[in-house]
Amino acid sequence: MSDLHDPVLGWYDEHARELPWRSPSASAWSVMVSEFMLQQTPVARVLPVHAAWLDRWPTPAALAAESTGEAVRMWGRLGYPRRALRLHAAATAIVADHGGEVPAAYGDLLALPGIGDYTAAAIASFAFGQRHVVLDTNVRRVFARAVSGTEFPPASVTRAERDLATDLLPTDAATAATWAVAVMELGALVCTARDPRCDTCPIADRCAWQAAGRPAHAGPPRRGQAWDGTDRQCRGRIMALLRDAEGSVPTSRIHAVWPDDTQRERCLAGLVADRLVEAVGPSAYALPS
Repeated sequence: MSDLHDPVLGWYDEHARELPWRSPSASAWSVMVSEFMLQQTPVARVLPVHAAWLDRWPTPAALAAESTGEAVRMWGRLGYPRRALRLHAAATAIVADHGGEVPAAYGDLLALPGIGDYTAAAIASFAFGQRHVVLDTNVRRVFARAVSGTEFPPASVTRAERDLATDLLPTDAATAATWAVAVMELGALVCTARDPRCDTCPIADRCAWQAAGRPAHAGPPRRGQAWDGTDRQCRGRIMALLRDAEGSVPTSRIHAVWPDDTQRERCLAGLVADRLVEAVGPSAYALPS
C-alpha cells in the first residue's frame, strides 16, 4: 500500500492549510485545545474561538485556575458545550498529575478526562510527532474509497478499518505523523462527503472506488442532523442566554427564549444534570461556578 504515501504526502506539502495548531511553534496545549474544538465542528468556526481561548488560557494551569462556568462561557457557540467541561477537567488533571505539561505518552493522554482513542492518538501524533493510527471521519472516508472501494465507511470504526490503517501507517514516526494529518486534510478538502473533487485528487489513479465507477453507498441511509425545533436548539438558546448574562438569569427570562413549556423544562433539567447550568435559588439559573 506504500504507493499511496508519496502522492498524498506530496499533495499535503503543497496544499496544507496554515492553521495555528499546525505551526512549528504551536504548543502541545494548542494542539490539544484544537482537537477538542474540532470534534463535529468546522475549522472556520473553531479558528476565532481557539485564538481567544489560547490568548486567555495559554496553558492548562491557566484554564484549571478558572471556574467551569468561564470555560463554558468562552466556548461560545461552538456547540456541544460539554466539551468545554471535559477540556477543563483534562486541564485540571494535567496540573495535578503532569506538572502542568500536556503528557506525550499515548497512555497518559488516554487517561485524561474526556479523551478517547482518537484524541489521544491525534495529540501524540500532531503535538509530539509519534507513530499512531489516527482515525477520524475524514481519514476513514479516504481509506474506504481509495482502498476498500466503498463510498462511505461503516457507522462506527471496525477492526478491519483499524487493521487497514495500521498496515498503511509509515514505519518512520515523523513520516507517520505527517501521513496522519495529510490523509485527514485530503478528506477535508478533496475526498469530501459530498461532491468529492476526484479530478484534483493525488491518488485518483489508484483509487478503488474511482476504478469501480464510484458506486453509490449501499449501506443504511445517511441522515443529516436536524436542528429546528430540536432539544439541541432549545438547549442552545438557553445556553446563549446564560453565556451573555452577568450573574444569574431569572426563570421568567428563560421562559421567553422557548415557547414549549414541556420541552424547555426537559432541556433545562438536562443542562443541570450535565453540569452546564446550576440553579441559583428557587427561580434563577447561571453557568456553573
